[in-house]
Amino acid sequence: MRISTAQMFNQNTTSISKGQSATNKILEQLASGKKINTAGDDPVAAIGVDTLRQKNALVDQYVKNVDYAQKHLGLSESKLGSTETLMGSMREQLQRAANGSLSQSERQMIADEMKDSLEELMSIANTKDESGNYIFAGNNTNNPPFAFDNNGEIVYSGDSGERQSIVASGVTVGTNVPGDTVFMNASNPLGDYGVNYLPSQQGDFTVDKAAIFDSAAHVEDTYTFKFVDNAGVLDLQIEDSGGAVISTVPNFDSSNPVSFNGIEVQLSGQPVAGDSFTMEPQETVSILDSFNEAITMLEDPSFADSPQGNSKLAQLLNDIDSGQNQVSAARSIAGNSLKSLESISTNHAEEKIVNDSALSMLEDLDYAAAITEFEKQQLALNAVSSVFGKVGSISLFDYI
Repeated sequence: MRISTAQMFNQNTTSISKGQSATNKILEQLASGKKINTAGDDPVAAIGVDTLRQKNALVDQYVKNVDYAQKHLGLSESKLGSTETLMGSMREQLQRAANGSLSQSERQMIADEMKDSLEELMSIANTKDESGNYIFAGNNTNNPPFAFDNNGEIVYSGDSGERQSIVASGVTVGTNVPGDTVFMNASNPLGDYGVNYLPSQQGDFTVDKAAIFDSAAHVEDTYTFKFVDNAGVLDLQIEDSGGAVISTVPNFDSSNPVSFNGIEVQLSGQPVAGDSFTMEPQETVSILDSFNEAITMLEDPSFADSPQGNSKLAQLLNDIDSGQNQVSAARSIAGNSLKSLESISTNHAEEKIVNDSALSMLEDLDYAAAITEFEKQQLALNAVSSVFGKVGSISLFDYI
């Protein structure tokens, strides 16, 4: 068989090119530390590597979302803890003011202390995060959620929005607690109606319950309760907002509940003839409004140790207790979410370890094997180059 010079040249150059290509591939692997640098290196393994990298990218995004949620919920939980402490102190101040032996100037001093505490409480309710967003404003994070209006009443300008963060596949966590949920919408301790005690009150009594027990028979209205003397016996007349008497309870006994229009009312203490109070629908109470009303009451000398003031004070203390429970519940929600995020974060870390281990098996280079292969390729390349050099230098004229 005769081999032409051109054929011999092509075969040798091809062998040298393949050897150089194999050597360069190993050099790339040694430089990167990866045995798969392109899909062509190992198409099947490359698909697995791409899938694992996508999973890790998704886990990394989840981890960022978890960090964001933890940061904001941690701030909320901390501020709610401060709120609980401050509210407890304010409640103690209000109870101290209930001492009938205090002078008006002493009550005013307590009112001034509570004013400072209320300002601090408002400051907490208007807390900003690191980006300048108000954390208790719902979705309306650009404006302070709580403020005093021109009448000195506290208004909420945020909303009930709860921002959600996706922290795992199919799992979302709220990253904020809306301010109305925390400070505004505590359950009315009386039930479904609020009570307004009047300055004409002389008896020592309070309303302990005003709740709807039969929604089908319930007629929503503002009702007036009047205690009248009927030949030496105390009767109770209940009037609607139009002044019509809708129910009369003869020989009133405060130990027995009063029922009318699907509503049940329970009193404690002893009213006297001439006493009256009004009652209107009210499902929730605000801890901020309760403290604000308490301060106003302490500053008004007419409330000092009066039957109306004592009844109003008892109601405010109950409202404050309900508000404290509401704040505690909101703090518990934030705390429980933080615990869940800790568990989710641990799961993500474990998943990342498993993915990284699988990636390492697929793409990490065995340096010892690669160096051995590199030396083999170098030896083969040198041998081919040497043979090509010697064969290429042979000439017929050397033998003539």
